[in-house]
Amino acid sequence: MQYDDILVESNDAVVVITINRPETGNKFRHKTCLELFDALQRFRLDPSIRAAVITGAGDKFFCIGGEHDHATSLDQSQVLPIVDVYQAIDTIPKPVIAAVNGYAVGGGNVLHTVCDLTIAAETAVFRQVGPMVGSFDAGYGSWYLEDTIGRKRAKEMWFLNRKYSAADALARGLVNEVVPAGEALGRAIEVAQEIAERSPLAIAGMKGAFSARHNGVAGQARMAHDQQLTLYLQTREAHEVNAAFNERRTPDTESFWS
Repeated sequence: MQYDDILVESNDAVVVITINRPETGNKFRHKTCLELFDALQRFRLDPSIRAAVITGAGDKFFCIGGEHDHATSLDQSQVLPIVDVYQAIDTIPKPVIAAVNGYAVGGGNVLHTVCDLTIAAETAVFRQVGPMVGSFDAGYGSWYLEDTIGRKRAKEMWFLNRKYSAADALARGLVNEVVPAGEALGRAIEVAQEIAERSPLAIAGMKGAFSARHNGVAGQARMAHDQQLTLYLQTREAHEVNAAFNERRTPDTESFWS
């Protein structure tokens, strides 16, 4: 895919995905969502890339949400596929880190919340504005925000629509670390590279466990297939049972019961 709304750059074992629409506050539109999803799937399938960082172009905006169409009639083409992006971030068995360099508002606040870790510049601002602008996110934006900062704090963000500084966000557990202005991306890459040195299967297993809690059968399937089944297929037991089937004989499974 040819990207127009995002930039994708590799930094050793880390890929940096940048929403490149600073003139709009790095808002995501339909095209942006499709490009983000494509880049995330490429990241998932590339064994040489161990972690991803998502950020926004410039030093003022991370992302201030989506360009929604408030038409009185609606067809499927007007639905922003941003949930596909959130789900991809949540289920890819590799870490995704947000580098919040400025305003993270509306869908931008949801975007960084869904990421595994958030590194924020001291100039970053966090806000949910849905009820002020005729919008809401009653999915990832509510459940995951509640998981991150607690039920009362999450309702406060959604009902009162206040602005929170990076220091406020750190105190509430909304971000993991605050760094000087201009250093969020560099620090996020450092953290991503540190995680890239860890056991990939262990990281995938832990991320899958966190994801499974809110993803029902899909989350359990991810755990069962991506980690448990992958490991099982490498065992002597799996090899014996498969070989017996192909050779049309009864498998010798007695030793595997002990």
